Formats: sequence, C-alpha cells, structure tokens
Amino acid sequence: MTDAPAPSGRLAAAWSFARARGRGFALETAINAILPFAIYTATNRQLGDVGALIAASVPPIAWSIAQFVRSRTLDALSLLIVAGIALSLLALWGGGGAKFLQLRENLVTGVIGLAFLGSVAVGRPLIYYLARAGMRRQGQTGQLAEFEGRRDDVFFTRTMRVMTLVWGLGLVLQTAIAVALVFTLPIPTYLAVQPMVGYGFVGLLVGWTMLYGRRQRARGRARGAAVEAQASRPADA
Repeated sequence: MTDAPAPSGRLAAAWSFARARGRGFALETAINAILPFAIYTATNRQLGDVGALIAASVPPIAWSIAQFVRSRTLDALSLLIVAGIALSLLALWGGGGAKFLQLRENLVTGVIGLAFLGSVAVGRPLIYYLARAGMRRQGQTGQLAEFEGRRDDVFFTRTMRVMTLVWGLGLVLQTAIAVALVFTLPIPTYLAVQPMVGYGFVGLLVGWTMLYGRRQRARGRARGAAVEAQASRPADA
C-alpha cells in the first residue's frame, strides 16, 4: 500500500496544474466574464439594454465557435458545444426585452442539464461519452481501451450514472439560481455576478467528480482484489 502524498507534494502538483492551466483559464475568464461586462458598459447608452446585451454575447459565442473549430473532431463533447452555440444564437434572435434575453441565455445551461438527466433516463449516461471523447482527444489509447472495456461492468455503469445525474441536477440548479438573479439584480451587477456563479458551480462539480471518481476507483480495485482472492482459495477451504 502506497503512502498518501505529502502536503508539499500536493502543493507542487497544484502549482504545476495552475501553471499549465492558469493562462488558459485567465483567457477564458476574460472572454466570458470581463469582456462582456466591459462591452455592455461601453455600449449601453448607444444601443440600449437589449442591443448592449447582444453585443456582450458576441465574445463568448465566438470563443465557443473557435474552440469547436480548433478541435477538428466530431464527438460527444464537440456536439455539446455545437448545441450550446445553436441555443445561444437562438436566444439572441428571439426578440423581446432585456429580461427575456437574459432568461433565454440561461436556458442554454438548463437545456444541457436536462440533456444530462435525459441521458440517464435512457440508459446512456452522457458523462461516459464525454470522458471517452476527452481520452480520444488526448491520445490516451491505453486508458481509452481500459475505459471502454469496463462499459458492461455494473459498478462502472452505476458510477457513470451517478456522475451524470449529479451534473444534470447541478446545471439545472445553476440555471434556477441564474434566473433568480435576472429578476433581482440590475443588468451590470448581474453581468458581474453571474459568471462567478457559473464558474463556481462548474468548479464544485469538477471537484466533486474528481473526488468521487477517485473513491470509486479505489472501491473498484478493492472489489477486484476481493474477487481474485476468493477465486484463488482452494475449493475445500
């Protein structure tokens, strides 16, 4: 049995992760949070609330399109991105006042959350396909083969269902909170607060997924060891 990593080792790993992902996260935050707020503030007087909100929506949508084009693959993850882009564009073209525009934009997250829940209902948990797509993108051939080989394992499929269910419920709850914010906050305040709520929810879901996945892998290894030990016992024992 291996010892748990020392705190200094964990700090080093966290620092390495921050260095590797920090720049990309900062860029994404600027495009999806800071830039929309700045655009709305700069154009509100000239364009009005609706026009300024539409202008503020352009950078996040353009970023999503660029990410999809950059991937150059058509898999579960890219299809989810395309669905989000399509729903965002429909939200912009729906007409109505500023509140309706804000509500329609938030429904994008809600629809994706319902897609997660629906995939559990039909027995095809979306987390499985997103994880598989991520492994293919990163060229993790060995891990991908092992991952796909466990598809019929009852313990594994239950883990995928639970993960997908939690993500679906989390995204639906995030949508409900965002809708409440639409009706309680002025638009500039909403534009500043809503991204923090969104990133906070995603951060919690990602953190929970990592911890839950680690626990389930440990339980799976323990179950496998118990099965092997049982099989190796003499029949007359």
